[in-house]
Amino acid sequence: MRMSKLYLPTLKEDPAEAEVTSHKLMLRAGMMRKHSSGIYSYLPLGYKVIKKVESITRKHMDNSEAQEVLLPVMQTSKIWKDSKRWDKFGPLMIKFHDRKNREYCLGPTHEEVVTDLVRDEVRSYKDLPLNLYQIQTKVRDEIRPRFGVMRGREFIMKDAYSLDVDYEGLDLSYQAMYDAYEKVFAECGLEAVAVEADTGAMGGKDSHEFMVLADSGEDEIAFCSDCDYAANVERATSKKVEIDFEVESDFEKIHTPEIKTISELEEYLEVPAAKMIKAVAMIADGEAVLALVSGEDELNEIKLTNYLQANELRAAEEEEFEELFNSVPGFIGPVNLNGVRIVADQRLKNMSGAIVGANEKDYHLKNVKTNRDFEVEAFADLRSVRGGERCPNCDSGKLNIKDGIEVGHIFKLGTKYSKNMGANYLDENGKAQPIVMGSYGIGITRLVAAAIEQNNDDYGIKWPKAIAPYQIIILPLGNDEAVQEKSEEIYQDLKAKGWEVLIDDRNERAGVKFNDSELIGIPLRLTIGSRSLENGVVEAMIRSENKKLEIELDNLDQKVEKLYEEIS
Repeated sequence: MRMSKLYLPTLKEDPAEAEVTSHKLMLRAGMMRKHSSGIYSYLPLGYKVIKKVESITRKHMDNSEAQEVLLPVMQTSKIWKDSKRWDKFGPLMIKFHDRKNREYCLGPTHEEVVTDLVRDEVRSYKDLPLNLYQIQTKVRDEIRPRFGVMRGREFIMKDAYSLDVDYEGLDLSYQAMYDAYEKVFAECGLEAVAVEADTGAMGGKDSHEFMVLADSGEDEIAFCSDCDYAANVERATSKKVEIDFEVESDFEKIHTPEIKTISELEEYLEVPAAKMIKAVAMIADGEAVLALVSGEDELNEIKLTNYLQANELRAAEEEEFEELFNSVPGFIGPVNLNGVRIVADQRLKNMSGAIVGANEKDYHLKNVKTNRDFEVEAFADLRSVRGGERCPNCDSGKLNIKDGIEVGHIFKLGTKYSKNMGANYLDENGKAQPIVMGSYGIGITRLVAAAIEQNNDDYGIKWPKAIAPYQIIILPLGNDEAVQEKSEEIYQDLKAKGWEVLIDDRNERAGVKFNDSELIGIPLRLTIGSRSLENGVVEAMIRSENKKLEIELDNLDQKVEKLYEEIS
């Protein structure tokens, strides 16, 4: 491809709207342009990368004996109501009515569509197992689209759905997808790790996320220093002991003027945060809930959502404290809080001598004891783990917390959808049984961004070979006719031998050509100038290492092939 013909509007400066490296570089390198919040148009360079990721993904899906289909983006509300997720997905779904007032949504995922597809087609155990997959655009109305394609409202996804007769079959299908995912990410040049994950709105028994470690990652992952335990912080646990200060005196009210936060209380009372109970006012599906954790801990809203089995969970608004909790922001506590569900982290089960809010402005209570001065509905794991805590799986390891980008997620759905939607098969005895399902997703466009987050420098992108838009870029420098002719000859020869080659034939200064070549990150650059031509060589640069060397023009194609094989 000639750069003079390529639609490649590069930018010299980082766009003000972009926050993370991948977003900046995808805009600067002319890979995409914003259409509206969280929605992007992909330009030729960006779409070539996407197609390569799709091709690698498709290869490993096909090798696992999954079969490709194409399912509708526009989905009826009926199947979502059958699965009981029409409300569960809530505001993430874009819902609308057609001209005949029939209710639809734009597909955020396709579990319902697949279940609906097979419930009238799969009749017998002889029809199973099956694994159906597609690569298609998904639509989710994210409340805060950000970080470019990492958290968009429209994105390309590979989603697969396994269908088995029993859980043993599901385990085999799940492992096959697990193995295929490792191959996909490795071939794409990504360093990805699998971690235990929350099942979220998908439901089901088990799930794993495949994470690319990167400073810009939205997720936090807990890793053990000594064993193979790894989990998203949304799910991670630790061997954190219960708190017990063994203070048995009656509670009493203390004056704490304008002291609302744990850190302020620590300083004012000269008491450690571990001796306090942090009360967090939440609204779960419209109901008031008070969640309690130690003052040194943070509430994990995902764990609380799962415990409550809530469709929607949010922090209480300031005006709701008096209306729903009969309390005051900054001074809320569990004592004498009538008519409100109270749930507590399991560390508080035997806590005594605690300091809590008094539900009165400028006052707290001290010497409060759990189960004596207030009752809770249940004790559960509601806190987020922290770095340095003991691993839940081994005796010696400590947890380390790192940031990661989710690029894949696999779920053991079980019979959640098949039971709700009546997707059954007849077993060997002629008895109807629900199909056992799994769901497996790869964020194609997010994977592109993750690759950039792991492979960049101050000059631009450093594409892994397998997903680079082009393999080689040729830079003819100056207006020397001999240089132009030789560059064209090399370009045509390499193309004829099957290389994906980009030639910068623009009438631009050498500095512009160098800058753009480094920005777009083609793995191998060949530079041809008057002096190098006189010496019978071209200058080669390996972008991943910014390593320069000279190659003799004789048998150039063979030398290029050998050099390219050595690029990591």
